Amino acid sequence: MESIYLTIVVAPLVAAAVAGLAGGRIGRAGAHTVTIAGVTISFALSLYVLARLVLGGAEPFNGNVYEWAAVGDLTIAVGFLIDNLTALMMVVVTGVSLAVHVYTIGYMHDDPGYTRFFSYISLFTFSMLVLVMSNNFMQLFFGWEAVGLVSYLLIGFWFKRPSAVFANLKAFLVNRVGDFGFLLGIAAVLYFAGSLDYAQVFARAEGLQGETINILGAAEWSALTVICISLFIGAMGKSAQVPLHVWLPDSMEGPTPISALIHAATMVTAGIFMVARMSPLYELSEPALAFVIVIGATTAFFTGLLGIVQQDIKRVIAYSTLSQLGYMTVALGASAYAAGIFHLMTHAFFKALLFLAAGSVIIAMHHEQDIRKMGGLRKYMPITYWTSVVGTLALIGFPGFSGFYSKDALIEAVHASSLPGSGYAYWCVLLGVFVTALYSFRLLFVVFHGKERMDEHTKAHLHETPAVVTGPLIALAIPSVIIGWPTIGPMLFGGFFDGAIVVRPEHDVLAAVGEEFHGPGAFILHALAHSATTYLAAAGALVAWFLYLKRPELPGVLLERMAGLHKVLVNKYYFDWVNENVIARGTRAAGTALWRIGDQILIDGLIVNGSARAVGAVSAVARGLQSGYLYHYAFAMVIALAVLIGWFALRG
Repeated sequence: MESIYLTIVVAPLVAAAVAGLAGGRIGRAGAHTVTIAGVTISFALSLYVLARLVLGGAEPFNGNVYEWAAVGDLTIAVGFLIDNLTALMMVVVTGVSLAVHVYTIGYMHDDPGYTRFFSYISLFTFSMLVLVMSNNFMQLFFGWEAVGLVSYLLIGFWFKRPSAVFANLKAFLVNRVGDFGFLLGIAAVLYFAGSLDYAQVFARAEGLQGETINILGAAEWSALTVICISLFIGAMGKSAQVPLHVWLPDSMEGPTPISALIHAATMVTAGIFMVARMSPLYELSEPALAFVIVIGATTAFFTGLLGIVQQDIKRVIAYSTLSQLGYMTVALGASAYAAGIFHLMTHAFFKALLFLAAGSVIIAMHHEQDIRKMGGLRKYMPITYWTSVVGTLALIGFPGFSGFYSKDALIEAVHASSLPGSGYAYWCVLLGVFVTALYSFRLLFVVFHGKERMDEHTKAHLHETPAVVTGPLIALAIPSVIIGWPTIGPMLFGGFFDGAIVVRPEHDVLAAVGEEFHGPGAFILHALAHSATTYLAAAGALVAWFLYLKRPELPGVLLERMAGLHKVLVNKYYFDWVNENVIARGTRAAGTALWRIGDQILIDGLIVNGSARAVGAVSAVARGLQSGYLYHYAFAMVIALAVLIGWFALRG
């Protein structure tokens, strides 16, 4: 099986190298053929691995492929940990990546960087596979940083656009903040556990409970709490949690296939996967779980509100991604790790669907992204419209759709939790259901219904996008509808993640939810009878219908009456303003001051040039003493002798 695991990882890497280095020789068709073939191989083998584990009863694999370095007692190896959690992530990553690869043929058809783009997205897939399949922290960190690097290249793919260059630099810098915390967490793991291997670290976790670390002052912190919070800071950057969320909306400057690849199943879910993988550590630190759940709840509700005021079709979906990542994080903080991963899986399909549907609209609108210039597209683009409806219903949690099962189970798990911060989190995710439905149906109604607001030239050329674009939409719409029904039972209540995820009995909220679970059909009936989520979603959809179809003049009236709140939301709670005008300018001002005072005045002025001037001054004086007259030298000798005699006389 090791050869299969290696093939899954290496196939996209080889394809990326061929497309990137030989793209000029093999041409466009060759580039997309080889990269799609590489991802197809990885996807097919990932399905095989998952089937062996789930249906065939195969044992999980944890082994090293080769030893990379050895320093004293520390061994750094390249290896794989393949269990149900890993296999599920492999299938999701490669499946969505395959759909994006096929879609890219149509979307990037006229782009001069066609072969380069295919090379990048294949390399991105390789990086994610390295991350999710790793069995040690060093390899995890390599995949983590590789994903960040390739995302930088993809977000700034259209590098001639200043906005794209700004966006990829912003994403890179914000992620470096999170990655610094992540690296500190890995260093603390090595310091206290003496190993970077997952199995060894988890086996020693119980023994670390009494360990403390002094960070500031005399206070002693729990070593496990410091480790878990540091690792989560890394997740805050990758998975765009407040306040490190600011990079994700701006990353919409990249081509739409990248929006789907980064924001659906890959980069932004890396942090969610990492925390779930580290559940043996997080379960031993309730302060860390409380930190996670509060950050996630804040992200889920408050970033969702920003989606209501966005006018860019991709940015609305981007803020939806932020909100849904908050939902997943809340589940992690409530120790419902399985619910977080379950929502990650369902979200991957319907969010990729929504992004690719938005790209289909953008193609038809000649790359227009402002929803105020759209409207009435339903009759021109029926496939895009109906797949968008499917994605929207899955996103808001319509009963029976995939998002319903994952979101409703997640909210019920948070409600059952008694961990610190769970009450605040429950109300955030519950109110977030209404907000999600409001901005989702606002987007659907404004783009596909109502008055046609495009110019005559665009209107004359409107038509459905080609099959290479709509095919992936249909492929993603199917699991967006049906994937939740057969998987909720085994994943949440059937022990699917046994051995991969660890939950202490006192934190097992999913067990409490499972007592009321009697099958997917009964789950729908139970939610309709005892849960407010379906009715909140319906209320949000109804409000959107009333505001944007029935009375389209009302949003303008509300805007005038709530101008203050609207200004706050449009300015994204002023996070960007603070980052750019306080943190960035303050850092530059401090750097400038240190340069002028430390470098120019102290180092160059005082030490380097000052020492030279001092030597010159002393030399000038000494040179003046060298007159060449004998009586001057004799007089100096007499004076010096007199000084010496006087000194000895005083000492005596």
